[in-house]
Amino acid sequence: MTVPPLIRLATRPTPLARAQSALVVRWLRALGPDLQVEIVPIRSAGDVDQTRPIEALGRGAFAKAVQAALLDGRADLAVHSFKDLPTTPALDLTVAAVPVRADPRDVLVAGPIRSVAALPHGAVVGTDSPRRRTQLALQRPDVVFVPIRGSVETRVRKVADGTVAATVLARAGLERAGLAQAISAVLEPPDFLPAPAQGALAVETRATDIVLRRLVERIDDPAARAATTAERAFLRTLEGGCSVPA
Repeated sequence: MTVPPLIRLATRPTPLARAQSALVVRWLRALGPDLQVEIVPIRSAGDVDQTRPIEALGRGAFAKAVQAALLDGRADLAVHSFKDLPTTPALDLTVAAVPVRADPRDVLVAGPIRSVAALPHGAVVGTDSPRRRTQLALQRPDVVFVPIRGSVETRVRKVADGTVAATVLARAGLERAGLAQAISAVLEPPDFLPAPAQGALAVETRATDIVLRRLVERIDDPAARAATTAERAFLRTLEGGCSVPA
């Protein structure tokens, strides 16, 4: 069996998701320059509903619609931010590759302010992440948190226009979106832990599609695979016990 003449790659329609998919396409074409790849944009529940908090949408809010396109044959591959995938694997799908991982750390976006400690007393910080709120509040119990949704570009813009004093985002996402200049400070572990699998991409195929699986497996990075497997196993254990800031 041979690789199909056209590979349809499902991804979310955001600029960041498209940039991440472009990376995967570039890595695949390094294996075979003649590979033809078509991007299939799929709006997720998290893209459609911009009002409710992410935790209200349930696990997989950014992934399930993209996975559905793979399962029903509209696409052959899917690219996700690995941290957005539920820790329970989808039936009939497999993560065929975890490519080279970007920097997993979170960063502060706060204009000219260069540290969490330097934020003004009572500063308004925009984040929809319970994990980020919890860790920031430990360092700065005086700050005020407000929900903030939208693309990476939208959240950076809300800091620039003064809607919020600061936000916290993944360094990898900012760099992939071409917004590294917005980084005010890198938030270092162990004081500020990133999400499990943050900075990593997951390339899914149908489990039965052996030809494409074997192709995609060639861009898998063993170090990224091992680290994210351990991190997600730890998260799955926590999810089995109680509510976890995610």
